[in-house]
Amino acid sequence: MSATPGISARGVRRCFGDVEAVADIDLEAPSGQVTALVGPNGSGKTTLFLVLATLLVPDAGEVSVGGHDPVTEPDAVRATLGWSPDVFGVYDNLTSREYLEFFAAAYLLPKRDRRARADELLETIHLTEYAGSPVHVLSRGQKQRLGLARALVHRPTVLVLDEPASGLDPRSRIDLRELLRAQAAAGTTVLVSSHILSDLQEVADRAVFIQGGRTVGEHNLTDLPQTQRRPWRIKAVDNVGLVEALDAMRMPHSEPGPTGVEIELGSEEEAADLIVALVRAGVRVVAIAPSGGDLEAAYLELTSERQ
Repeated sequence: MSATPGISARGVRRCFGDVEAVADIDLEAPSGQVTALVGPNGSGKTTLFLVLATLLVPDAGEVSVGGHDPVTEPDAVRATLGWSPDVFGVYDNLTSREYLEFFAAAYLLPKRDRRARADELLETIHLTEYAGSPVHVLSRGQKQRLGLARALVHRPTVLVLDEPASGLDPRSRIDLRELLRAQAAAGTTVLVSSHILSDLQEVADRAVFIQGGRTVGEHNLTDLPQTQRRPWRIKAVDNVGLVEALDAMRMPHSEPGPTGVEIELGSEEEAADLIVALVRAGVRVVAIAPSGGDLEAAYLELTSERQ
């Protein structure tokens, strides 16, 4: 395989005894972009990440991380890669600054630069006030942010994150999206997995869908496959009048709630036609939008065969 920036995987397979965790995964994560890896639990995401991080050897296939082979050039990959697993251990008795300085030393940053890099990252993840506090006083979400800082400590050119938003509050999730976009803008390859598809929709340039250990789709977010029908939520000033109008049109809908009524539509054109019909019926429509984003709709469509 030619040495190219970013991440490339072709025909990757990995078994654990009789269990085929990864059957046949193809993936491209270009530099300067955020690529979302989307799939249900047990689809092979974490196993693939462990292969990329040099922690598992694939049974078959070709892999390149930042132009290096994780099997034959593990040290080069580790120098290039920032890796944050979904579950990681922390050294509870170290302070937050000492924790980052320890990993800065492990990545052979010059001693004179370690504290400055640690303080820079603590400011980036909004943990400066905890710089001198032991890690065990941090909340789960704060530890998650510290783990992200650890992945960034050596300024990697490839970033692989497994469920980085786990345990984060809404403000921290927004900060995470901004950080990943900034990393991509600086030319970093970012590959991220998350079950919070609304967050991935906001941050990703492209998505790779996997199911049952196989790649089932790979798309730019601007070119996601369109589903046949999907839920939309519509809200009116008077939801009682809205329901009456939908009933008169013989259009199935959910029970009305504080956020309106859910219906199924096949396209934006169908939604536009519905708005026109409701306005003509005297319904004062406040809002109408898909209940989930395009990424969620594409995921549900691509994995509709799931048993």
